[in-house]
Amino acid sequence: SITKERTEVILQGTSSLDPNDPAAVWEEYDFKCKPGDLKRRPCFITPYHYRLDWLMWFAAFQTYEQNEWIIHLAGKLLAQEEETLSLLATNPFAGRAPP
Repeated sequence: SITKERTEVILQGTSSLDPNDPAAVWEEYDFKCKPGDLKRRPCFITPYHYRLDWLMWFAAFQTYEQNEWIIHLAGKLLAQEEETLSLLATNPFAGRAPP
């Protein structure tokens, strides 16, 4: 079945020294096929799908305790691990200090 409401996990980072500062700018990590920017063309690779993007959809239905891999993913993004970043469409911190 398909749900009537769409919940999703969005990963963001900031270069601000104080992430609680209201002036802190948060930048989103874009995934290759996960729904996001409405101006982006849909990703069709049928019959295949990007596993990480698909897992992000299911993670939105549960808590992070039920999806511990999200904590590990966030750690790898903070460390700007190239293998992990290759799974994403964009890295908002490319060429800059990590978030």
